[in-house]
Amino acid sequence: MGEGGEPEEIEEGVGESSSPPRGVSSLGNIKNEVFERLVEDGNEEAVSNPDFREQLDAHFTRLPPSYLLDVNVDRAEDVLLHQKILAEAKDPEKRPVFHVRFMRTYTVVLFGIVRLIYRKRDREIYFENFSKFEDVDPDETRKSEEIEDGTDVADALSARHEVRCNAIYEIIFSTLDKPKLLSQLSALLSDIGLNIREAHVFSTTDGFSLDVFVVDGWEVEDTDYLYKQLEASIARSEGSWSGSSHSSAAEKIFFQPKFGDWEIDKRFLKMGDKIASGSCGDLYHGSYLGEDVAIKILRSEHVNENLVLEFSQEVSILREVHHSNVVRFIGACTKPPQLSIVTEYMSGGNLYNFLHKQHKVLELSLLLKFALDVCRGMSYLHEKGIIHRDLKTANLLMDKEHVVKVADFGVARFQNQGGVMTAETGTYRWMAPEVINHQPYDHKADVFSFAIVLWELVTSKIPYDTMTPLQAALGVRQGLRPVVPDITHPRLSDLMSRCWETVPARRPSFPEITVELEELLEQVQGTGESSQQQKDV
Repeated sequence: MGEGGEPEEIEEGVGESSSPPRGVSSLGNIKNEVFERLVEDGNEEAVSNPDFREQLDAHFTRLPPSYLLDVNVDRAEDVLLHQKILAEAKDPEKRPVFHVRFMRTYTVVLFGIVRLIYRKRDREIYFENFSKFEDVDPDETRKSEEIEDGTDVADALSARHEVRCNAIYEIIFSTLDKPKLLSQLSALLSDIGLNIREAHVFSTTDGFSLDVFVVDGWEVEDTDYLYKQLEASIARSEGSWSGSSHSSAAEKIFFQPKFGDWEIDKRFLKMGDKIASGSCGDLYHGSYLGEDVAIKILRSEHVNENLVLEFSQEVSILREVHHSNVVRFIGACTKPPQLSIVTEYMSGGNLYNFLHKQHKVLELSLLLKFALDVCRGMSYLHEKGIIHRDLKTANLLMDKEHVVKVADFGVARFQNQGGVMTAETGTYRWMAPEVINHQPYDHKADVFSFAIVLWELVTSKIPYDTMTPLQAALGVRQGLRPVVPDITHPRLSDLMSRCWETVPARRPSFPEITVELEELLEQVQGTGESSQQQKDV
């Protein structure tokens, strides 16, 4: 949660599906169709249980309307599977509940002819003359035909060059819903070599998750082995799935004596109005020793070991930074049960609200000024060996003079802390592809995020606003980037393109970006060039 508050519009992975609506339809009709299909198919429970219809309606009521729009009536039995998985998730000993189902195979072929057994429909198909490696999908291929009975395919098979077969699986999870659960699940799948092709993510009204992933990357059809691999991976991260708060974790001492200099004397800390709420804490306006301050307080019921470590990390970083474009740290309350961080009060709020809620379209000179503030703050952080890892407009705050400062270091990290960073950290719409892909990354991940911030400053739009966060992330993995308006200043357009390069080494550094933006601002001020192009966006 940033000191300026986390906007509701960009909350990640909570109660939304990655699939767009299928069109306007009566939700009641879908419920009826599912029930009638189950009866028609002779489902024993649907036919014999007098309470079945009521239980089915209760299942649909627990889930958001987007779940109904995702239901495939032709596979109505899937609804019963989801119902069963959610019921099992109520047992803490079983969480997370997961189910693995083989769906079909596809092949990747390098110019040749390959025979493929299409298991889903029990038919044989062959594909020919592909000049590059391609995914060959029987439902989508351009060249396919059924092999007649008795056809000799030996010659065709010997003519191939290289063939790789992959299996597609559906994996369903259910556990207690909690912040960052989607990142945790996608990291789990990535760790055992799976690629997410589709994701359907839902939250129930009583605090559980139902997450359906379609994945590939598993070369063989072996559901039992894949299940065991998932089971082993979950066991390795035991303790992070319950979603419960451990009060004992707050009692552990993560703060060395050197933090004592920064300990807030609560007698002089005055609480004012609540400014914003996040997933694990609240932000208040207050005063300390007569100075206006922002007070971020972690809710005691959410305090667990991981959260305390993040809190400790944030204090460690804040106490080391002193720059006019980084929010100023005043102190912290490091003694449980109430953990809090006190910083200077930024009366201008965050850039996200400034741009999107007030529908601001910026003059070019002001846009460049904001961008330079961010670059200078980030240059300083990178010089100190600090990677922010969640750079976005919601974490960029303004003071009363409209000076922009980098804030919220809850997931920031010192680059020299040891180990290779591969964790999926940040917010999907601003996240670099190497982070999404769980590949090693460095400070250049912040540069990618800055490119998205710069695009926001130019357009005053939310990145990928027609997509869910997870859809956007999957698109970025495949090369998707926001569309830059034609009327954007060419130097800004070029800078964005270089900053969101897929290969991190090709992205410029923040000192280099700062020089470019300073030159452009000097040119704009010298020529009196206005931002009519921005007004026309």
